[in-house]
Amino acid sequence: MIRVLVVDDEAMVRTGFRHILDAADDIEVVAAVSGGAAVRTVRETRPDVVLLDIRMPDVDGLTVLAELRRLPEPPVVAMLTTFDMDQYVAAALRSGASGFLLKDTDPEQLPYLIRSLADGGVVLSAKVTRTVVGGYLDADPRGPAALGIGRLTERERTVLVLVAEGLSNTGIAERMHLSSATVKDHVSAVLAKLEVGSRVQAALLADRAGLLKESPPAPGGR
Repeated sequence: MIRVLVVDDEAMVRTGFRHILDAADDIEVVAAVSGGAAVRTVRETRPDVVLLDIRMPDVDGLTVLAELRRLPEPPVVAMLTTFDMDQYVAAALRSGASGFLLKDTDPEQLPYLIRSLADGGVVLSAKVTRTVVGGYLDADPRGPAALGIGRLTERERTVLVLVAEGLSNTGIAERMHLSSATVKDHVSAVLAKLEVGSRVQAALLADRAGLLKESPPAPGGR
């Protein structure tokens, strides 16, 4: 079971997400709370995925995210908002958010997105373009992250492209005929060489560098 915590200041939103996700056989909503109770509830319930409202009246979503990232074993966090060009998007991604979803995301897609997040996938709302968000993350094409692409091995570039395409660790492992553990090692190496803190940032960088327009190398590349 994938354990999910929903954090939002609106009771109707919390109830709606719980109703949709609890209908999936492999997903359990362990709690649905407002921002002030988020960190304590994460400590108590240890969810795999947290859906976190980016702007709440009692506590800022970015503050909650920062606290969650400091936990010994932080959960995967995807930010929720009603805005498709929120000014806090860049800060959330820099702080380690693994995704960004609009609250009006198609309900039928939510279980799939949760599964992808739990398996290390990159999840961005279709209304949030990579180019818009990417401009905030590394505007300098000669910056450390951009230069890091040149340090990637052929196999690491393939992994980066598949990450940018939204594949989870399992999906990448199947595509490249590797074990999930090996994929995790490659992803860690890619993030280190690009000097970015999350798969989302790496995906945006790959898109801006034009890697998604290239044909990925053969799975056996080194």
